[in-house]
Amino acid sequence: MKRLVVLGGGESGVGTCILAKKEGYDVFLSDKGNLKPQYRDELLRRGIDFEEGQHTEEKILTADEVVKSPGIPEKAPMVQALRERGVPIISEIEFASRYTTAKKICITGSNGKTTTTMLTYFILKEAGLNVGLAGNVGKSFAWQVAENDYDYYVLELSSFQLDGMYDFKADVAVILNITPDHLDRYDYKFQNYIEAKFRILQNQTPEDAFIYWSEDPVLKAEIAKRDILATLFPFALEKSEKEKAYVEEDEMVVRAKGDPMTVPVNELPIKGTHNVYNSMAASIASQIMDIKKENIRAALLSFQGVEHRLEYVATVRGVRYINDSKATNVNSCWYALQSMTTPVVLILGGTDKGNDYSEIEELVREKVHTLIFMGVDNRKLNTFFREHTPQCRIVDTDNLHDAVQAAYDIAKKGDTVLLSPCCASFDLFKNYEERGEMFKAAVRAL
Repeated sequence: MKRLVVLGGGESGVGTCILAKKEGYDVFLSDKGNLKPQYRDELLRRGIDFEEGQHTEEKILTADEVVKSPGIPEKAPMVQALRERGVPIISEIEFASRYTTAKKICITGSNGKTTTTMLTYFILKEAGLNVGLAGNVGKSFAWQVAENDYDYYVLELSSFQLDGMYDFKADVAVILNITPDHLDRYDYKFQNYIEAKFRILQNQTPEDAFIYWSEDPVLKAEIAKRDILATLFPFALEKSEKEKAYVEEDEMVVRAKGDPMTVPVNELPIKGTHNVYNSMAASIASQIMDIKKENIRAALLSFQGVEHRLEYVATVRGVRYINDSKATNVNSCWYALQSMTTPVVLILGGTDKGNDYSEIEELVREKVHTLIFMGVDNRKLNTFFREHTPQCRIVDTDNLHDAVQAAYDIAKKGDTVLLSPCCASFDLFKNYEERGEMFKAAVRAL
């Protein structure tokens, strides 16, 4: 019996255990931290062997194969010890894909991937397809493969998940854009991160599809260097012969398969240029899956967006409050600012991942009159913005409650208060969701 060790006891780790047990593996789960009660109960109920609060070497190093949580870095001592012994380490997505014949639409990118994944899933589901949602969103892919029988999966894939994928093949691969992110996990080398993203294309054949934003300079340069076997489906704002989706006279045109489909851009419920790109990518994927254009159009016009991504919270004394807690990198904040049509009070801060704030400097000068920093250490933010955007008022806080209160005191009627932190949340919060929930609660308490 093959021994599978699972490192990390969150959603993906527990899902992997459930599938592995079903497939006849000798399974052991190890988590250095404490398991959430619902996951501990699930493992106990199913009779799966596990430990928490420690990693016991003799139980782990006997593995034939290891499935590692995407959150555990390559530098972790246990990962290094397994590598030295030549034990294969894969991701949950790689493991689960062995046990399903469902078609897989896989979406990655530095920004927009959650919205595009949710939108693609929404279109397929509304069209009546038997479809699962997994990866970085939804329930664990492995858990669903163990307990459901879907014909399609829409998977949001992070670079960390792609790092652990080898034989996996996407039927449809989408790369929305690539901008510097998570560089702390890639030796501060942008090219390493780019290569991780491009793993989404591995094993694709001419029967498979690759959808991408053709105006992205990083994608353009990388595609030119590679011999890509998949059929290409580029999209852009500007119309050209090769584009499978573009905007013409304020209409989004999608012509990936069959007759072209048009949707007025101003009727899309999710606003901003970046959401036009997300809608193009999701529409192309849906056309490839033979969904009728009237079904695609109807779903696009009724999709309400993703929580914590440019999410409207409330209007207080004529000031709009927007929760963009999911903006954990500078480029996400750039998209958020780009979509703003009023003067902005911008709340920034958190755990810096090697950020280059010059990317948003111009938009901050153009649209923001006050910057509010909330973080344990705001020195880098202070240094950059005091020098480069001296016309902005700057307020320093070390917690979210004070940041919201400062915004309330400063914002004038007609302004927008935007939480778009540019940073990871781990200095003050468990994750970006908790940060977003706390922001919404603080706004509602004003």
